[in-house]
Amino acid sequence: MFRISSYIREVATPTPPGPRRQPPGPVVIWNLIRRCNLTCKHCYSISTDKDFAGELDTGEVFRVMDDLKAFRVPVLILSGGEPLLRPDIFEIARRAKAMGFYVGLSSNGTLIDEHNIDRIAAVDFDYVGVSLDGIRDTHDRFRRLEGAFDRSLAGLRRCRDLGVKVGVRFTMTQDNAADLPGVLQLVEDEGIDRFYFSHLNYAGRGNKNRADDARHQLTREALELLFETAWNCEQRGLDKDFTTGNNDADGPFFLQWVRRRFPLRAAHIEAKLTQWGGNSSGVNVANIDNLGNVHPDTMWWHHTLGNVRERAFGDIWHDTSDPLMAGLKRSPRPVKGRCADCRFLTICNGNTRVRAQQLTGDPWEEDPGCYLDNAEIGVAEGTRLEVKPWVRLQSA
Repeated sequence: MFRISSYIREVATPTPPGPRRQPPGPVVIWNLIRRCNLTCKHCYSISTDKDFAGELDTGEVFRVMDDLKAFRVPVLILSGGEPLLRPDIFEIARRAKAMGFYVGLSSNGTLIDEHNIDRIAAVDFDYVGVSLDGIRDTHDRFRRLEGAFDRSLAGLRRCRDLGVKVGVRFTMTQDNAADLPGVLQLVEDEGIDRFYFSHLNYAGRGNKNRADDARHQLTREALELLFETAWNCEQRGLDKDFTTGNNDADGPFFLQWVRRRFPLRAAHIEAKLTQWGGNSSGVNVANIDNLGNVHPDTMWWHHTLGNVRERAFGDIWHDTSDPLMAGLKRSPRPVKGRCADCRFLTICNGNTRVRAQQLTGDPWEEDPGCYLDNAEIGVAEGTRLEVKPWVRLQSA
């Protein structure tokens, strides 16, 4: 995750850089349930509205929570499917809060209604994230449900009105990029705390729809808009957080933006970005799916490291006998192609590896989702193939 607002604040009010901070354990995104009332186009878990056999029961979830706490996991993001469809979701969330975890809820928002909003507020979630794919018609088309936008917006408002920190998540493709300005305006108009911009990653239903991935110029324009929006909010004293995910090229691209807009801050921002260190899948980010399988992150459901029913999470996470985990934990990672020669490797850490694996079969190939050109990353023309993923996608 790239925290735009944190670096915007560093532009406005610099603080001394230091060594890269290592959290005590990974953030765990936990897909407690696969069932969902929607069938969204880019769903990485390919959820649908039916029960899935073999999911962890309440007692097993509690045992794993104890295990995660012992391993010093600081953050639990309770996800799905739609986690509000799990009958014990509030019991799980209350226990997680009592144990001292930072607890987030990842929802599509349509089920946040007058019947459960008081229970959501009572849990005191540290953050509730609701996905919007655009303004009304676009969102409903992506979510494949008429009225989904209005229901999700109502859920956001209910959380906001009861003081729950809430955010909007937006995954951009060619089909909804035009809605980004409208969604950003909605975030401001509605007093939403946080905006999370997700690049499309090639996993689950998102992998099937990868031909819809936004063109590189479209991505660059979207990031420029996000940077300017975050700067504008900072200048006006608005307490909002803008973040991006699933493309760590955002860090080097932000550095280029700073070099143009605030050249005297460029060296400081580069030091801060190096301190951040880029992609941390398999290191500081982990995923547990509904069956208890552990993955390097949520986009790696096709690669299982172990199961928490059979081994302690910590044992699974420390095990580097798996070649993927061994590579993800290496520094620098054993990347190839343009990534190997990139001047920003210490900032982005080779970006997300799942796109390379999905399109080439090799997780260490150059990331086809990197939208920086050869000149920007310091790769001589002719020595490395310049990535044009839309060509490769059409032939995939």
